[in-house]
Amino acid sequence: MSQPLPRTPRSDEPGHTRIVGLGASAGGLEVLTQFLAHVPAASGLAYVVVQHLDPTHKAMLAELLQRGCAMPVHEATEAMRVEPDVVYVIPPNTELTVAGDLLHLAHPAQPRGLRLPIDVLFGSLARDQGERAVGVVLSGMGSDGTLGLQAIRARGGLTLAQSPESASFNSMPHSAIAAGVVDIVALPAEMPEHILRITASQPPAPPHPAILPADDSPAPHPLTTILALLRERSKHDLSLYKPSTLTRRIERRVAVHGLASVADYEAFLHRNPQELDLLFKEMLIGVTSFFRDPPVWQALKDTVLPALLARTAPGTRLRAWVVGCSTGEEAYSLAIVFREAMDAQPDPKAFTLQIFATDLSADAVALARKGHYPKKIADHMAPERLARFFNAEGAGYSVDKSLRTCVLFAQHDVILDPPFTRLDLLSCRNVLIYFSATLQRRLVPLFHYSLRPQGVLLLGGSETVGRSLALFAPLDPGTRLYQRNDQALRISTLDFPVHRHFPSRNLAQEPNVSPSSPSPSPPHLANLQALAEQVLLQQFSPPAVLVTNSGDIVYISGRTGQYLEPAAGKANWNIHVMARPGLRTQIATALHQTLQDKRPVTLQGLKLEHDAHRTVDVTVQRVEEPKPLAGMVMIVFREAADPPPASGVRRRRTARAGDLSFNDGLVLLQEELRVLRQEMRSSEEELQAANEELQSTNEELQSANEELTTSKEEAQSMNEELQTINNELNSKLDDLALAQSDMQNLLNSTDIATLFLDSALNVRRYTERVMRIIHLREGDIGRPLSDLASTLLYPELHADARETLRTLAISEKQITTLDGRWFNVRIMPYRTVANVIQGVVITFVDITDAKELESRLRAA
Repeated sequence: MSQPLPRTPRSDEPGHTRIVGLGASAGGLEVLTQFLAHVPAASGLAYVVVQHLDPTHKAMLAELLQRGCAMPVHEATEAMRVEPDVVYVIPPNTELTVAGDLLHLAHPAQPRGLRLPIDVLFGSLARDQGERAVGVVLSGMGSDGTLGLQAIRARGGLTLAQSPESASFNSMPHSAIAAGVVDIVALPAEMPEHILRITASQPPAPPHPAILPADDSPAPHPLTTILALLRERSKHDLSLYKPSTLTRRIERRVAVHGLASVADYEAFLHRNPQELDLLFKEMLIGVTSFFRDPPVWQALKDTVLPALLARTAPGTRLRAWVVGCSTGEEAYSLAIVFREAMDAQPDPKAFTLQIFATDLSADAVALARKGHYPKKIADHMAPERLARFFNAEGAGYSVDKSLRTCVLFAQHDVILDPPFTRLDLLSCRNVLIYFSATLQRRLVPLFHYSLRPQGVLLLGGSETVGRSLALFAPLDPGTRLYQRNDQALRISTLDFPVHRHFPSRNLAQEPNVSPSSPSPSPPHLANLQALAEQVLLQQFSPPAVLVTNSGDIVYISGRTGQYLEPAAGKANWNIHVMARPGLRTQIATALHQTLQDKRPVTLQGLKLEHDAHRTVDVTVQRVEEPKPLAGMVMIVFREAADPPPASGVRRRRTARAGDLSFNDGLVLLQEELRVLRQEMRSSEEELQAANEELQSTNEELQSANEELTTSKEEAQSMNEELQTINNELNSKLDDLALAQSDMQNLLNSTDIATLFLDSALNVRRYTERVMRIIHLREGDIGRPLSDLASTLLYPELHADARETLRTLAISEKQITTLDGRWFNVRIMPYRTVANVIQGVVITFVDITDAKELESRLRAA
């Protein structure tokens, strides 16, 4: 015996009805019927259905869904209150949203073919329901619903999609699954069970801290083990995030997989390592939008940036860092505000801004680099901003090239990676709220170190500098804008981020303890020969580096500090960046020549800019053996010995020889430079011509692509609407066929001969009993009544039928047949439902027995 589905707790208070959003398009009627047929009448949830409908056609969706649904189905109206255990259906030519347990209808702003009503509903569910939101994408064409599921998942809600192989049109489910925003992929009939199981297992309040182990727990808690597995898989440590955030995300995955506890989920991770990737992405879900919290951006534009520009020398390149940029909206918002602040300056081009935008999520950084956003950003942005800084492209907007060039995106871990320095502005909004207090106290001094004097720090609305009030002065407490104080900060007090592996921690026993550096392991005891060889290598071998063919340093031997230095900003282990200025150009040339000619190159007497009295010889040689290092390059540095003092005559000869050698070398260099200039000029001209041709071709292709995209979207939208109408009409045809069968059975069961004639008195329909009186076959449909032969002795039948059609008066006569039977012939007008006369109905009732009885009575 099957177990009943769990029921979600319900509440009669406003704002407590949990809503499931269902989005479908072409082929959606069948799968919606399957879904609702498996929902119990008392599930405790409300269901809102959005389907792509023809805006000019009256929808029958609510009526069709009601037949197989145990709950009442209503077409939504403006300000209709959402009740549990009720299904609400979108009307045609509207957009449906949810706010505060009320349904709201609006006329679509986009033209037909570009509307995304499913995204609109799901976006409102994410804002209104948060973690309680549930979104389901079913059969349909296009990608409507993908962005909406992304918004629901970003808020911690539950997302489902129909398995593509079971969908009549799999574009919508496939788009959502490919975007990585779906928690559960299942058949429509299986989805209600998943939803009710997960919603019933989720508590109404935040997760209870009882998930953490007791202090005397002898074994590692599953949460600690899960974080260790995540650290090993992703190389990022999340143990310093707030335990409530971690447990909430983990419990969500526990519910998605239908597991009983976190311990079961730990065992599941051991069996399915790929789940760690999904869990890591779950931890990094970011919520962002353009100009989020408008007062902050207004204060930045009107007050903070003008003051920053006023104390900065013209021509300076300002530097900003956006920590946790997610998909890039905040970084581009900062660039837009800076441009607008520059417009108010006397010289709008006196300053430039370089923005470094970083995030831990590689997927988010990839989306930010594309700079393409959906059309709904127009709802949250002034039209003049949209027109100036964005270009309409496809189904959305792309960031203008002039704005894109001033933002550099990179994957970066603020906990482990070195920070960007010499910053004028640092934005870290709504990031610290996910970190523990220990990590927050460690990062705020690091932000102070990264900023220039009087630099600006921007935090989120729920964040402050905490105990570091001496390091920052609030500019506007309401907007969380702070200015860096000039108080000296001892470097020794900074916990500077470096790539390291933190030891595993028990979050229950040490919820606020900073992870300490691992204690050094005791040195491995080697034999005397190995130790001696190590000393010889350190003391007598020349400094050297091993680099790849692109210049990335993979190994350093000896002390190379005289020749290499780390570059400012994010750590970059590349020889072209780290080589000191006096050596950089020569090493780059030699590296290129070595890789091209496969012969070693020696550079002699190179001077160091920081120490003009010292020279160095550099040997650059391609490595062929051993095989694992084949293709790499070894760069060896040797200090040049000072030349011995010489006598006067010898000194003069040496000087003259040196002058000749110097002159020859100078002539050779000049000739090489001349050849290189010619080659470079020729290449530049060819590249310029090719670039112009490609640019022209690109513009033509882009124009053609835009036209084709528009036509495709319009055709796709109309096709989806036609598919929906076709499904509804097919359902109606089935109903009509059933009604016809019912009528035919009814007429036959009465055992009364009935003949239906149209307005021209041609045969329209008849019952089987008529065939005994009038000679009819199936092919006689449409034949005139006057052409039919019958056994009735009733030559006036055609005339009486014509008279009834003219006068609408009922005619009734008793007529005998050739074989002696009697029939009561009744002729009536045929009236439609709209009370329109469209022919006559003739019934023949056998009264032979009555006539015989009457005859016997008369004879008696």
